[in-house]
Amino acid sequence: MEELAQVYGRSLFEVAREQQKLDQLREQLGQFADAVSGNHDLAVFFFSPYFSTKEKQEALGRMLEGADPILVNFLNLLIENHRMPVIFRIRHEYERLWDEENKTLPVEITSAIELDRATAESLGKKIGERAGRKVTLAAHVDPDILGGIIIRVGNSILDASIRNRLEQLRRHVAQAS
Repeated sequence: MEELAQVYGRSLFEVAREQQKLDQLREQLGQFADAVSGNHDLAVFFFSPYFSTKEKQEALGRMLEGADPILVNFLNLLIENHRMPVIFRIRHEYERLWDEENKTLPVEITSAIELDRATAESLGKKIGERAGRKVTLAAHVDPDILGGIIIRVGNSILDASIRNRLEQLRRHVAQAS
């Protein structure tokens, strides 16, 4: 399934790049995937073999009226090939390629309490300056980390949470015993 999503995602991305519509198709693909993800009935309709290809394509046409024809044709192709359940992985692949194209670096900040927007943006800006890339920033709250902060930059993790420090202390005490 993953390889299939990569092929479809890359194909859509390449067409979007050729047509200079990377951002537009990214936005519309994201909106469609979010709509399907957020509505159980819609997901069942598009993923179920009980509804015909024609029914799905007609509904898609009504749902995406005004959307870019490239996306509509792409989604119709997924319906024809019974590949619609892969839409979320396709979106992920498209996003990955978009980030690579735009040289963006995903940064995720997790803290025990909500950080004010200025603090989170300042951290993201500093990371972006050091990496020499634009940053896409996501901030989350996880009270289980007790305090401190966890920063994920791409595939790297800096864990300066109190929970992590307590765990390190526990291991150190256990080894000393």
